[in-house]
Amino acid sequence: MDETKKFSIVPYLFIAPHVILFIVFFLIPTVYGIYASFTTWNIFSPPVWVGLDNFRTILFNTESTFYRQFWNGFANTIIFVIITVPFQILIPLTIACLLNTKPKGRNIFQAIFYIPTLLSITSVTLTFLFIFNRTLGLWNNILGVDVNWFGQQPFAWMSIVITTLWWGIGANMLIYIAALGGVDQEILEAASVDGSVGFHRFRTVVLPSIMMPLLFTIVASVVAQFNIFGQPLLLTGGGPAESTHVLLMYIRNLAFGMGNPIAGLASAMAVCLGLVIGVISLAQMFVIKRVSEEG
Repeated sequence: MDETKKFSIVPYLFIAPHVILFIVFFLIPTVYGIYASFTTWNIFSPPVWVGLDNFRTILFNTESTFYRQFWNGFANTIIFVIITVPFQILIPLTIACLLNTKPKGRNIFQAIFYIPTLLSITSVTLTFLFIFNRTLGLWNNILGVDVNWFGQQPFAWMSIVITTLWWGIGANMLIYIAALGGVDQEILEAASVDGSVGFHRFRTVVLPSIMMPLLFTIVASVVAQFNIFGQPLLLTGGGPAESTHVLLMYIRNLAFGMGNPIAGLASAMAVCLGLVIGVISLAQMFVIKRVSEEG
């Protein structure tokens, strides 16, 4: 005899806090931000619809200061992503492979590499401000050099990238350790019997086995690094000569900086950045889907 399931509100009460927070702090701001990108708005007065004028200004009006800011910030963001993401994949993968051999003190080393990810970016950057200090800094004194890490290129980018890697490699490392632990040992043993050892075995057997987690971390790392903000803001202030002034710093300054806020143009820049991240993420997800289908 079929019994009609009674409606229960309990499951919805469990997910309600997450849904409410998502709507209030993500969905509504996103929708309103997209709307604001088509307006002239200074936060304090009602927005005035101007259509695509903001996008024309930042994308095509070469005489506008906002055009220069957008493309300089976007170029610097791209530079940071290109430099950082490969290291953020290769370094954790190398560490995970070494720890997967189960050396003595494995758990201790694993904790040491992961703990920085639990810290806030503010505390991390303040620490590296002292480490890279030109006069009292650890690096200059150990190496016996006089390097202006924050006011001279390429050292300004190096300080930002090193800080970011130290802060963020732990999360990817844990994913790779879990993925490597799930590789079929029988396949590895069969490869060893066939004479496949070292890097050849890693490339032909291990790497295909962890391809999905690897692609996931690539997508997540690219998205995360496109949202770079705290490191250049606190370490270099965008210098020298705005060479590390990333797009989110311009967006923040336009929307909430000194003087009359220009939130409409800031929203247009944010929408353009979001579209770029979305397109890149979709392309990467397409690759993941193809890999999973072939696998």
